[in-house]
Amino acid sequence: MRQSQPYECPWADEEIELFRDMVTRFLDTEMAPDDEASRKRGHVGHEIWRRAGELNLLCSDIPEEYGGAGGDFRHEAVFLEEMARRGLTGMNTGVHSIVAHYLLNHGTAEQRERYLPRMARGELVGAIAMSEPDAGSDLQAIRTRAVADGDNYKLSGSKTWISNGYLAGLVLVVCKTDPSAGAKGTSILIAETEGLDGYRVGRVLDKIGMKAQDTSELFFDEVELHRDQLLGGEEGKGFYQLMGDLPYERLIISVNAVGAIEGALAATIDYAKDRRAFGQSVFEFQNSKFKLAEIATQARVARTYLDRCIEDLLAGKLDTVGASMAKLWTTDLQNRVIDECLQLFGGYGYTNEYMIGRMYIDARVQRIYGGTNEIMKEVISRSL
Repeated sequence: MRQSQPYECPWADEEIELFRDMVTRFLDTEMAPDDEASRKRGHVGHEIWRRAGELNLLCSDIPEEYGGAGGDFRHEAVFLEEMARRGLTGMNTGVHSIVAHYLLNHGTAEQRERYLPRMARGELVGAIAMSEPDAGSDLQAIRTRAVADGDNYKLSGSKTWISNGYLAGLVLVVCKTDPSAGAKGTSILIAETEGLDGYRVGRVLDKIGMKAQDTSELFFDEVELHRDQLLGGEEGKGFYQLMGDLPYERLIISVNAVGAIEGALAATIDYAKDRRAFGQSVFEFQNSKFKLAEIATQARVARTYLDRCIEDLLAGKLDTVGASMAKLWTTDLQNRVIDECLQLFGGYGYTNEYMIGRMYIDARVQRIYGGTNEIMKEVISRSL
């Protein structure tokens, strides 16, 4: 794949670039060769998660005392954007990292020590169960309920659109512990799934894209969880915990978007320079050159804003509004750019044989999950 014009990343240093080299070797030699098979079976399998854990690629921004690599968000961003550049969407390390950060930022000391090292090793794949059949963006409408019963809770309800749901060994379940208290009655319970009575994984959803990613339904039928599996150990903190990590979560989506934009651009330049029509390369047509010039400019602007947001997150300055702006703009741009790139491929772009076709379908959900882009506009408008 040809490289675009040099761009000096403001947050990268020699250590980060060495980490990037390790990531790219892992992706090219161990993940990419199995991608087609993963898309057919609907998940990447546990082995690739454990292998990533062996290489210290998981939970890279979790402190070493909890089994993480002791890095920062730059390491997470490198892994995410390199997967996105290659159209590899099956291994949702973003959600895995989000779950780890809920435990790190809101869990008790015992919860952090119990779960984070196993997540870093890839022994437990993390998922967070928010959405329900009748409650997507409106989390106050959730019906999943945890009823106190002595030293335990009995958890009942159903969840859907759960990324990593089929492979999940650890699920953070957003539920009502006091339905009469509105948002203050919401809590998060930690469910370790292996051998858990009353827990059932439903179907892996037949999505139009992201075929290698196991997005599933989950069912809880009076699942018994001990009180020490209440995240943070205090009831009614669920919404506070969810809102506290929004900048991190939305920046992850933006990293994926910009990585995909850059990967689509590079693949399209390759194709346009190699494909010949009417005695010349597709790239030599003025329409192609001008369109790619526009896309390259948009990609550079997106990268520049994303890098600023990454620096702000590292400095503890990225707020929900800034992260929502990044998510809104970069995911909208991702869809537009990949559509324009596919057009330059002609009919070949409309096949799964070419990465650009898979990217086109995979991009659509970026404007939906993590809070729809309409919700992003609502969040931003409140700050005006």
